Amino acid sequence: MKRPSKLSKPERQQRILAELRVSATIRINELAADLGVSTETIRRDLEEMGQSGLVNRTYGGAVARPLGFEPAWGERFQAMATEREAIGAATARMAQPGEVLMIDAGSTTLHVARRLAMEAKDLTIITNSFAVATALGTNPAMNVIACPGRYDAHEGAVTGPDTLAFLQRFNANRVIIGASGITAEGPNEANSGGAAVKRAMLARAEDRILVVDHGKFDRPNLEVVCPLNGIDRVVSDRAPTGKLAQALKRAGVEVHHRTVSA
Repeated sequence: MKRPSKLSKPERQQRILAELRVSATIRINELAADLGVSTETIRRDLEEMGQSGLVNRTYGGAVARPLGFEPAWGERFQAMATEREAIGAATARMAQPGEVLMIDAGSTTLHVARRLAMEAKDLTIITNSFAVATALGTNPAMNVIACPGRYDAHEGAVTGPDTLAFLQRFNANRVIIGASGITAEGPNEANSGGAAVKRAMLARAEDRILVVDHGKFDRPNLEVVCPLNGIDRVVSDRAPTGKLAQALKRAGVEVHHRTVSA
């Protein structure tokens, strides 16, 4: 790997991910030498990337994260909190009084729900997430409708045939979904049950919004939820670049980003 000059933290972490896609396993001391930084800098990068679910930490390094694995939603909620709070604030402003929203389960969508509970009013929310329902239930001006289904403790949500059938009964002005990752193919999920719920919600809404932090960019997972033209907007803390940015533009997807200082 050619030695770069003065990479920023996001650029450095993208190089780490690129190396993992080739090598599967990486060592801290080798990365530090290749990137021209201290081992402590690489260690902090890997800790942050591990908390975000981008890699699995090992003694002395990291390994590629399996496509079908994602940390539990409670662990994900604690990661990149500042970035996700910014995403939540930007997304909450899109909702208008009197609208019907569908919100799926996830760490970023929970940040959206918390902001809606603080700032919005006169909304009807349909959700499969217990945490989202609880957050919105603190606002008496919200009408919260919880989906039935099989409880998935890992995701803090219900999924399955009963959930999908229930969602078919409703129409929504907007749907707000999260994702395990997004590539030029579209948003994707590590959990098949969650992916099915996202598709069902997307099919019932006029305005389809995907909320993802920049750590999800160019990150493949087990199952593609829909092609990029199956969503209308992406809200993130940073603008996508490269092939992903080009693919979003071709698909006609609006990108909203609220930059957060590193």
